[in-house]
Amino acid sequence: MLKQKTVKDKVKISGVGLHTGKNVEINILPALPNTGIQFKRIDISQDNIVIPSVFNVINANLCTTISNESGVKVSTIEHLMAALFGLGIDNALIEMNNQEAPILDGSSKVFMEKIKKIGLYESNVPIKIISINKKIIFEDGDKFISIEPSKTNLLIDFEIKYQNSFIGNQRNIVDVYNSELSEIFNSRTFCLYEDVKKLQSMGFALGGTLENAIVVKDNGVLNKEGLRNKNEFVNHKILDCIGDLFLSGYKVIGKIQCSQGGHKLTNELLRKLYSDKSNFSLHEIKEKTLSNTLIDKVSLRSIA
Repeated sequence: MLKQKTVKDKVKISGVGLHTGKNVEINILPALPNTGIQFKRIDISQDNIVIPSVFNVINANLCTTISNESGVKVSTIEHLMAALFGLGIDNALIEMNNQEAPILDGSSKVFMEKIKKIGLYESNVPIKIISINKKIIFEDGDKFISIEPSKTNLLIDFEIKYQNSFIGNQRNIVDVYNSELSEIFNSRTFCLYEDVKKLQSMGFALGGTLENAIVVKDNGVLNKEGLRNKNEFVNHKILDCIGDLFLSGYKVIGKIQCSQGGHKLTNELLRKLYSDKSNFSLHEIKEKTLSNTLIDKVSLRSIA
């Protein structure tokens, strides 16, 4: 049975925030079924719980920032959220002693390795999924993102278009629940060399180094080790998309198509999706596997 999971014990991770440049320590703690993912700012004494949900996103420029009603913020959560999604973790309390999650190596790789080392605990409570009932599109100029029904899986079809000839145009299509996704979760964040000083003057990338980001200059990268895979640029965008989709609160069954998107477009799509309850359905899984057993079989119990 696909049951809700949490971490078996405390997972301690420390590092620097990509944009703030400040050191941060986080503890990923076990949580009860149906409590979801919660962030707790332990450097703040009151009103310090922040829920990663679609409508709590207050800024999606270069990273995903969430806030509670008291204005307590947690930022750059997308790589950690993608790691939790990829490992099938439904419930966890994440303590942080600063605003921004650690960037680590710029991907979800280190998060996943450290969580796997501690292990997972499986409850007796079935997971819940959200299925898409109709096609939803959000457009911003020549950028767009859409989601439409899919019977059994989450497909992400993503393309990027850069004037830089080394990045150029890249496209990848992944079947999230039926594929080995190590290249997705290992792909690092990136930027152009000529943008670094501009970003830093705006208060971004203050903690960025060649240890936690790919820097592209002219027809190559400044990182000595090169790229981890040939599609690392678009694969990182897919990683971001997975992390941001998890702010829906559920595993998603649908087909995503995106061109030149990012955090903002994914959040706008989810807001549009949730604006009308007829756009989606929530289900509780009563099957052994997620792939090839879902919407077209009688293994679902509608919960909304």
